[in-house]
Amino acid sequence: MTKVKIGILKEGKIPIDRRVPIIPSQAQEINERFDNATVLVQKSDIRCFKDSDYKGCDIPIKDDVSDCDILLGVKEVPIENLVEGKTYLFFSHTTKEQPYNRDLLRAILDKKITLIDYEQLTDSNNSRIVAFGRYAGIVGAYNGILTYGKRYNLFNMRPAHECFDLEDLKTEYKKVDLPKIKIALTGGGRVARGAMEVLNGMRIRKVTPADYLNKLFDEPVYTQLNSRDYNKSKKGSDFSTREFYSSPELFESDFGKYAAVTDLLIAGAFWDPAAPVLFKRQDALASDFKVRVIADITCDIEGSIPSTKKPSTIEDPIYDYNPSEDSVEPALKDEANITVMAVDNLPCELPRDASTDFGKELLNNVLPNLLGNDSEKVIERAMITKDGNLTDKFSYLQNYVDGN
Repeated sequence: MTKVKIGILKEGKIPIDRRVPIIPSQAQEINERFDNATVLVQKSDIRCFKDSDYKGCDIPIKDDVSDCDILLGVKEVPIENLVEGKTYLFFSHTTKEQPYNRDLLRAILDKKITLIDYEQLTDSNNSRIVAFGRYAGIVGAYNGILTYGKRYNLFNMRPAHECFDLEDLKTEYKKVDLPKIKIALTGGGRVARGAMEVLNGMRIRKVTPADYLNKLFDEPVYTQLNSRDYNKSKKGSDFSTREFYSSPELFESDFGKYAAVTDLLIAGAFWDPAAPVLFKRQDALASDFKVRVIADITCDIEGSIPSTKKPSTIEDPIYDYNPSEDSVEPALKDEANITVMAVDNLPCELPRDASTDFGKELLNNVLPNLLGNDSEKVIERAMITKDGNLTDKFSYLQNYVDGN
């Protein structure tokens, strides 16, 4: 029987990404579990798992994996590295018509590549089945607390990327010594759950939104806010989740009441551009707007949070936002500014753990469909291109490809 050859790519995007889609022990498991597949790994000096780790699991290391049938990466594959006629799985960042990746999608079509996008892999309930969201939440919340401590000279923790793994990161929690501040966390998905792991691990008490607004506490506390908590109907009617997601333009932000009591905002909620922004620049100028540190995990530039003017980097994670001038300034320059943490690749700070969890989901939720008959259409739903054409589901991207 001819086996399907799966190649794990060396990440080629700059800045470098040390994550992997499949860790060594998982590659070994694929070889043992799937009779019709074998895994090869492209030589790399940047991975969080070394080539020797794969060799130790009897996975061949090759300079070139272009003879493989299926190629797995994490971030976008550089155009010059794309191999004609192959099947690729990676985060393409094209489905929202991102201008910076138009040429990438054009090249994929020109080379008759089959592209399966991780972000589009869903179950029958339309829930994503592979994601790095948990680790975005973990690192984002950690960075938020670290930034608050730095702004007010309260304590110093190691940056997340200097920790070996999550267990090492957790040893830093004991350094946290917060005053009786209030922390607002938005969102209810993987990102928010990851953030809560950190806040709970730091023994910061969770309180209800009502108590958060109306009570004083003798300790730091946080609350989790969902869409219903900080949006309201323009008509004055009761909040309807179904109506909010189907017609978000009928709603407006009600975040101001939380902004008046919040010291640190951790933004982990998905934002639809049709929905209300969380707050506006004018709101941040109001005398009762208390927020002075924002950890924007979502990092939607010029999106729901006006202070997120640009992404920051792992090496330089924070900057100040001056709401009076609507401008970015050097970090910790002025007490009147808002300090922003907006790293757009947070899971890269804990690449070993993030890769392990991601690979587990890929192994259990995706590969059985990719290497089997895909009876549940998991792969079909995530396939953006095939044989040089956009698939029906993603045909709306044709104008984007054409530059219109």
